[in-house]
Amino acid sequence: MKKLSLLFFVVMVLLLGCVNTESDVQGDEPEQTPDETNIERPTIEILGTSTGEDDLNILRDQLTNNGFEVELNIQPDYGSFTTQRDAGNYDLALSSWTTVTGNPDYAVRSLFTSDGDNSLFADQQADELVNLASTQLAEEYQETYKDLEQHIVFDQAYIAPLYISYKAQGVNDTIINEETVRLPKSRAAVWEAVDFNDASLRDSQPLLVHQAIGSLTSLDPIKGNDGSINTLNTNIYVRLVNLTDDDQVVSDGSLSLNHVIAEGNQDYYFLLRDDIYFAAIEEDGVVNTEDRVGAEDVQFSLNRAKDRNSVPDHRTYSLHESMDNIEIVSDLSELEDAVTINGDSVKEALEVGLDQDITELTTSKDDANNANGIYQAVKITTVNPFPQVLNYLAHQSAGIVSQQQVESVNTFDVEDYNVDEDIAYGDQRTVTEDSGFDNTLYASGPYILVSKNDYEAHFVKNPGYRAGTDGEPNINEVIVKFIQEPESALSALRNNEIHILNGVAENRYDTVIEDESLTLQQNESNGVTYLAFNMEGREVSTNVALRQAILHSINQDEFISFYQGNKMPAVSTVSPLVNTGLTLEADSERVQELLREAAE
Repeated sequence: MKKLSLLFFVVMVLLLGCVNTESDVQGDEPEQTPDETNIERPTIEILGTSTGEDDLNILRDQLTNNGFEVELNIQPDYGSFTTQRDAGNYDLALSSWTTVTGNPDYAVRSLFTSDGDNSLFADQQADELVNLASTQLAEEYQETYKDLEQHIVFDQAYIAPLYISYKAQGVNDTIINEETVRLPKSRAAVWEAVDFNDASLRDSQPLLVHQAIGSLTSLDPIKGNDGSINTLNTNIYVRLVNLTDDDQVVSDGSLSLNHVIAEGNQDYYFLLRDDIYFAAIEEDGVVNTEDRVGAEDVQFSLNRAKDRNSVPDHRTYSLHESMDNIEIVSDLSELEDAVTINGDSVKEALEVGLDQDITELTTSKDDANNANGIYQAVKITTVNPFPQVLNYLAHQSAGIVSQQQVESVNTFDVEDYNVDEDIAYGDQRTVTEDSGFDNTLYASGPYILVSKNDYEAHFVKNPGYRAGTDGEPNINEVIVKFIQEPESALSALRNNEIHILNGVAENRYDTVIEDESLTLQQNESNGVTYLAFNMEGREVSTNVALRQAILHSINQDEFISFYQGNKMPAVSTVSPLVNTGLTLEADSERVQELLREAAE
């Protein structure tokens, strides 16, 4: 990726037109709508946080100009926001959602189904459409998601979309080979691929990165799904599959050499590689345990991932409930007889690109020998046809842990677990300096966390991770610095205190571009900002026409202009993933019609 020039940046701004400031957006006097004198102006309360104040001001003016009275309920932080939201003190809540698994089911199920983890409403037709789409392949589900968007956005107006955001990161290209630094839409940072411009520094200098949160939820991958551990666990544990930078599911860089979907979209086969071993911490540092990561560990890891009672405070089981059975395939004839969705034999599909065809399957990881044609294979069967299970298997919560190690640490009864007395596998206290606890992590991925304090975390590469192959990590050590404030993180990047800053704010792109030592990398994201209607106890809860009037008052072009073109139009949280062809257009005349209907 070539360094973006200042000239390019200026030209883009000129092409996009003048950038609105807050005062520009607000204007001196709201314009009068033609029929405003004949319609009582509805009062709408919008809830948000101080970080979204610009968006709230733009919304206020758009709604005011279309005949609404607007009250802003701006809270100082997310905790205060959720208190107000849970109390129902709003008509509209400024919200956002990022699909971290890269698949549309994750983008809709939690929000738009009646029993979703973060359900915004209860609607039987939405439930049916979400469930139907989950059984379909990409070429089939586009129309289903279009029907879903039409229903929840335009017909019922349960949400009102604002925009899709970009992802951006700054790279110190005087030290780091920026072509080795990836910026995926969904997947967390890929540390093993990163390299120095001067390869001789690999063993003597650490890669310096950052994250905002220093208190880690859990280093057991199934016990956390948040910004404190997503990147860390992604690099500590290998998975059956991975996501490309544009959210395609692949076996590259995973425990699988190949994977295939069998006919019927309910059986999924994975052929395992034999060159990954668990790493552990001993007195002398990081060691290769010589314990191979195998099918037994996959079966154990995924069974506990889908069982909400397998660990105390299981936070990711809902991602994996679609799996019914995980088994180690022992009969080679099963692979020969099973047929893929393309009509080929599963065995032939799994052999594509292999140096040695499959001559034997083994249920013991110690007996696997790919060079001699002896492999391990895993078969996952879902409760219903569900091709998007592959995206969930690429998520950090599907990381493969050591059955032997986890069972040796988690000796307590889950129902009797006491956080003050019991130390579970992955507890951050076991990696915290001077805590008095031993580090009991077993890493199946490219790096293992050695220790952390309040300021940084120290990782060392797994000596048993694809050693001697092109998959071996380049840089020996990684230090993650905990820097909460975005401006402080940007300053650290500019002062060579970190090498990569993931999450450059839109209003600081030019700072990175103008710095001769830095490169700005940019990619589309799956992050959507939208308004959620309060569907309980408010006038908007029962008045569809009123919700639709608010929907058609929104002019997304004004948001995109305000952010200097660094936003994209949205229709729903599925917009970054599926092009349904639907668009939201601001329509003041339609708003007045709907306001008259709402007042009847």
